[in-house]
Amino acid sequence: MNLSGVLVIDKPSGPTSHDVVARVRRAIGEKRIGHTGTLDPLATGVLALVIGRATRLAQFLSSDEKEYLATVRLGMSTPTYDAEGISADSDFRLEPEVNLGDIEAALTHLRGTYLQTPPPFSAKKVAGVRAYQHARTQQVVELTPVEVTVSALEVMSVEEGRLQLRLVCTSGFYVRTLAHELGQRLGCGAHLGALRRTRAGDFTLGQAVSLDAVQADPGLAASRLVPSGELLPAFPRIVLNEAGVRRVQHGNTVGPEHFGEPPGFAGFASKFRLFDPSGALLALADPQPGGLLHPAIVLV
Repeated sequence: MNLSGVLVIDKPSGPTSHDVVARVRRAIGEKRIGHTGTLDPLATGVLALVIGRATRLAQFLSSDEKEYLATVRLGMSTPTYDAEGISADSDFRLEPEVNLGDIEAALTHLRGTYLQTPPPFSAKKVAGVRAYQHARTQQVVELTPVEVTVSALEVMSVEEGRLQLRLVCTSGFYVRTLAHELGQRLGCGAHLGALRRTRAGDFTLGQAVSLDAVQADPGLAASRLVPSGELLPAFPRIVLNEAGVRRVQHGNTVGPEHFGEPPGFAGFASKFRLFDPSGALLALADPQPGGLLHPAIVLV
């Protein structure tokens, strides 16, 4: 299959994001597959895979905000900040004495823009080594805090020590860390019990197909693919004439004389999408002085 676009997988709990990429790669016979943001093995939900020539667009899709439904288990913290860190000798307070008012007060400190320290069991590198490798040997390392933004954080339910949250956050945010910090603020300890990503940028669960379904019927990948031409709608669309198409194919700058139809936009844009007359995405272009556009990423 000659595919180019995004395939949204509803990731199951268990495999890593890399495992999902490898399985889809084998199923559809396409080597050029990446993803736009990892999910921990425990997590489920939206994992957007870039396929074929669309892998060149991954850098513009990876920074989009994410939306999650999280289950936070109150009463115990773990070394990994999630349920995978529970051991046989873990001390679990099944019904910690906290109420909704306490929870809401603690959550006010976890909204907005602030610096978040990644969990010790993470893929962040310290002196060239993954943090989780240091953590497994009980080496204490200092992880650099990263600026994150939580634009929405609401309590959906609280029942028997289980707290259901909905949150919208920037890329790179660790929901595990939020769960851990919430437990510290409440004084009872907490960890992430379950996590489901419901949206990654413009990609939602409504577009997703299960990993098992794609492996059983690789043709689903073609029928459920979001074509490259539908990606990055925030970048203005410009259709080129045949002369413009030829110039872009060779990486040359194009101007208004190469536009096949009026651009239909006004104002400044950091990037432009260039299409051929049939509607196929040719390239992303950078604006240049004099109304010129230089192809920065060519997909043909």
